[in-house]
Amino acid sequence: MFSSVFSRVLTISLLLGLAACATPPSRINNVCSVFDQRDGFLNNWYSAAKRAERKHGIPVHVLMATVRKESGFKSNARPPRTKLLGFIPWKHQSTALGYSQALNGTWSQYQRETGSFAARRTNFADAVDFVGWYHAKTVRNHGVAATDTYRLYGAYYLGWGGFKRSWPASLKKYARATDEMARNYQTQMQSCGRK
Repeated sequence: MFSSVFSRVLTISLLLGLAACATPPSRINNVCSVFDQRDGFLNNWYSAAKRAERKHGIPVHVLMATVRKESGFKSNARPPRTKLLGFIPWKHQSTALGYSQALNGTWSQYQRETGSFAARRTNFADAVDFVGWYHAKTVRNHGVAATDTYRLYGAYYLGWGGFKRSWPASLKKYARATDEMARNYQTQMQSCGRK
């Protein structure tokens, strides 16, 4: 009797936990709120972001602003589909997927270089580690400061090759917005004691 009840409670708890992971956090413009909503035993976003910061040297507020801009913290985010004959949903515009919106080729490179072959773009801890890895390579190979969210985001969005060329006006706008979000996140983290 007890084991049956325990089994049901455990199953329901796991299902509720998985459902919480599938829905993006609300109040995504407040990083403290995001962390509070994802502060579970098996799914602690703050701990995952801090691990990525220690491993790659990119501050948490920069990592979180990048993920916020790329996916809005949606695990299954994908670019829109193209239309066949103007109205039939067709292929996605790119292979970007998940929290980090990493492309297939870049994700494969990350897996090879880090040995993280089981990593998934729909897993927050894996995705934030990917963002840290990507930004750290930009810092090392292109001389961008680890706190320069504007230029880090430009390299992230365009890729390392495109980063060196002139940026379209729309990207400059996105990069400024991401930089502003990172500054807001940094201030919020100081106010809620998550440094």
